[in-house]
Amino acid sequence: MSAQPEKLSSDVVAVLATLVAAATVMILNETSLSVALPAVMRDFGINAASAQWLIAVFMLTMAVVIPTTGFLIQRFSTRQIFFSSVGLFIVGTIMGAVAPAFVVLLLGRIVQAAGTALIVPLLMTVMLQMVPLERRGTVMGFIGVVIAVAPATGPTVGGVILEAFTWHAIFLCMLPLLVGVLLLGTKLLSNVGENSTQPIDLISVVLSVVAFGGTVYSLSSLETALDTGDNVGMLVGLLVIAVIALVVFALRQVRLGKKAQALLDLRPFKIRNFSLAVLIALFSFSVLIGTVTMLPLFVQNGLGDGARTAGLIVLPGGVIQAVMSPIIGRVYDSVGPKPIMIPGAFLMAAGTWLFTTIGTETQVWQLVTFHVIFAFGFGLLMTPMMTTALSSLTGELYSHGSAILTTLQQLAAAAGTALLMVILTRGTDAGLAAGLTEAAATSDGVRAAFVVAALMVTVIIPITFFMRRPQATVA
Repeated sequence: MSAQPEKLSSDVVAVLATLVAAATVMILNETSLSVALPAVMRDFGINAASAQWLIAVFMLTMAVVIPTTGFLIQRFSTRQIFFSSVGLFIVGTIMGAVAPAFVVLLLGRIVQAAGTALIVPLLMTVMLQMVPLERRGTVMGFIGVVIAVAPATGPTVGGVILEAFTWHAIFLCMLPLLVGVLLLGTKLLSNVGENSTQPIDLISVVLSVVAFGGTVYSLSSLETALDTGDNVGMLVGLLVIAVIALVVFALRQVRLGKKAQALLDLRPFKIRNFSLAVLIALFSFSVLIGTVTMLPLFVQNGLGDGARTAGLIVLPGGVIQAVMSPIIGRVYDSVGPKPIMIPGAFLMAAGTWLFTTIGTETQVWQLVTFHVIFAFGFGLLMTPMMTTALSSLTGELYSHGSAILTTLQQLAAAAGTALLMVILTRGTDAGLAAGLTEAAATSDGVRAAFVVAALMVTVIIPITFFMRRPQATVA
């Protein structure tokens, strides 16, 4: 057994704590607005399809900005990226809080998302640069609280705020926290690593916007289009164009990567652990965000409960993840990925399969129990997966590996949510056409969607058996 690793210095802890605090506030806000969409619809007199863009445009902006972060983090200093990120988010939050019209609220979400897109890759890259291999599991466990728990508990926070105040308060409550984070960064944050003078490849930027933005936009809009029959052909065409742009983008990055000029260096895919982790991330995040989206709909339309109950359903699972994630990280440092990831995959699959049994007679405590099993399994997967994937890379690829994983998580969230919502809608419509009540029809649709989700999670199980403990790499 190796000697006990040294504790992290106070400077390292200060830098990481500042970045974690910023990321927590930003990611929490990403999903907290989801339970407020009905209230926004009433205030601005818009339909559900328009209101849904408050969620979709956030993912769309993230998908466009994140692929550039590998380059940006190498090009600019830690403090420059941090203050740009928090500054953008504060501006977007103020726009949302005082929005006199829906278009202003929508623009505020775009600005918020641009700030959020910078913070997670920055956090991951700085962690890899400052934390030795033997301590990364522990540190990643704390970061996992942000990446996994914050979006899962967002609806709970939004629901509680909405019970007492209007939807504007969801934005207003963030401002004191953001100002505190900004002051914390001013005092504690120092620059990490060296910066390059590499010029940006504008062709790659354009291809990235078309590829990732087009994919998220078309997938996010497809469910509504299929429901109404409008613009289906246009969206399918856009998706085809986006896929072609993605292929061209990838080929260009491979070529530029040989000269160390890539906007998003794809060499991490040559590493087995990284490629396997990408597959796990694609399936797990597709189902995670899809589940967070579907459960509030089922609770409100299938069981007839309110927004607060819908939000509180996922709270216990989120709390368990928050408590367990640091512990999982410490265990990972001792035993490596497989002993943790394999049971995690089985538990996440078990929780998802349990969701396929829900109906109009389902009790709230059952939903909470199913979600706790699901969330605990996801927590066991998340920290080892991220730590193993990124720690398997060499130093010059840290920022690009982080950008790739974060980008694909956004694409997976958009694709998974679109797929599961299409299945849910089709199942609900079929039930209504057969003469079922809205509650019973919604239950049918949700069950059908969870069957597909359960199959997706089950695919993760065999992949976990091939993950290996990373060896120390040279930066």
